Amino acid sequence: MVAKTLAPCSESTLTDRYQTTIPDHIRKVLALSKRDKICYTIESDGKVVISRAEKTQSDPILGQFLNFITQDIGKNPQHLQGISSDLVSRVQSLVAEVDFDLDAPLLDEDE
Repeated sequence: MVAKTLAPCSESTLTDRYQTTIPDHIRKVLALSKRDKICYTIESDGKVVISRAEKTQSDPILGQFLNFITQDIGKNPQHLQGISSDLVSRVQSLVAEVDFDLDAPLLDEDE
């Protein structure tokens, strides 16, 4: 099967943090919305294909990590320690005035 080129090549620039903006017409073709995930597939000839990632109910990497932690706690319960009230108070004092939204996009000065 021969792939068709629907539009000319599009470019975007990497920021200092290796982030980029997907060009508008590419977002439209892939039907991407904010917070959607994209998949990069490296083909045998070195080309990279970008596609919309399938939505999953769970993160497989997070699942593996949580399984690792569960097994480690089971094998080494002696390593568990409670957090002291002094540490809790210290952390609370450090973040008391911090206001953040995990869903908010990065500002230009944060890139």
